[in-house]
Amino acid sequence: MTRTVLIIEDNPGIGELVSMQIKDLGMQPVLVDRGDDGLERFKKGGIDLVVLDLMLPGLDGLSVCREIRAVPGYVPVLMLTAKSTELDRVLGLEMGADDYLTKPFSVAELAARIKALFRRVDALSSRSSEQAKAEDVEVDGLRIDPVRRRVFVHDSEAELTAREFDLLWHFACHRGRVFSRAQLLDAVWGYNHDGYEHTVNTHINRLRNKIETNPAEPRYVQTVWGVGYRFLD
Repeated sequence: MTRTVLIIEDNPGIGELVSMQIKDLGMQPVLVDRGDDGLERFKKGGIDLVVLDLMLPGLDGLSVCREIRAVPGYVPVLMLTAKSTELDRVLGLEMGADDYLTKPFSVAELAARIKALFRRVDALSSRSSEQAKAEDVEVDGLRIDPVRRRVFVHDSEAELTAREFDLLWHFACHRGRVFSRAQLLDAVWGYNHDGYEHTVNTHINRLRNKIETNPAEPRYVQTVWGVGYRFLD
């Protein structure tokens, strides 16, 4: 089945360049030049990847990305921007972007990033199949249902994003084992690029806010100072 890539880019030249590359990869591009229109098209469904500019009319890229992550299901987001500061990159990743490409970029680099994101999607699909066969995990009032991908804390459901669930499930499958941020990026996000560790911290904090009684003193997802994180053993 042909994959469909939504391109939200207000620069006509870059939009056409990305569209041509998507076609060369055997995929179907859908080009939109406004953030609000792009989000509306995404919500109609049928999108397998979003290539998203940061600076957009109608609705900025960070807001679009945040809204995409609020929709059930997982679709990878590759953010394009002329900005190259560390803050911009971290903000994009914290809003839920999977990867970040700074303009100007080469066609070869764009193609490599897109292929890597789809490899990750395929790996996550395989992991989801394994989860469908797994049994619930129950630890000290926390219950994780891998089949329905639902989490309950003392019988109250915690509303997790797809990435937050994948992160929690990875911890639960390796209770007591300490993972560095780089290892978590590789295992849960499917890549490990220098400078991207901040997004792990952000997701850990959000996860704790949803499942911990006191996020400042976490019981389930614990910090191992100077090393990384581990799940309650």
